[in-house]
Amino acid sequence: MGTADDVRADLPAAMTDLAADFHAVTERERLQLLLELSHELPDLPERYAGRLDQMERVDECQSPLFLAVEVADDEARTVSLFFDAPAEAPTTRGFAGILHEGLDGLPAAEVLSVPDDAPYRFGLAEAVSPLRMRGMVGMLGRIKRQVRLRSEALSAGGGA
Repeated sequence: MGTADDVRADLPAAMTDLAADFHAVTERERLQLLLELSHELPDLPERYAGRLDQMERVDECQSPLFLAVEVADDEARTVSLFFDAPAEAPTTRGFAGILHEGLDGLPAAEVLSVPDDAPYRFGLAEAVSPLRMRGMVGMLGRIKRQVRLRSEALSAGGGA
């Protein structure tokens, strides 16, 4: 895929830092880092806890994963991300952890500018199956779609 700098080009700062962390270690250590991120995924806030019907299921994931995207009615259209995945799905939770750490709290425009191939920039395609990678790509695509829809609704005066 090119140099480490190429892999991290055009990613938000937090994602760039995460990609650098993943590329600084061996393939086996990347899986350990992914596991650590799975443990760091925040719990759902009370408004979503037990309310998966208010979240979007990411069908591309092999394990059940639900996400909710909120876009604040502020100048930056600040994005907040919420994920629910079972503890027994550490790879899926780890992917969600990467996206949460890399995108949560960013302006909508920055989230929307994340390249669609960003999930492949962490050196994980060699460590996990293509089907699992498809799940992370699906998460990013759904996040971007929801950010776009919610930002448009706010611009039109419809609320998020």
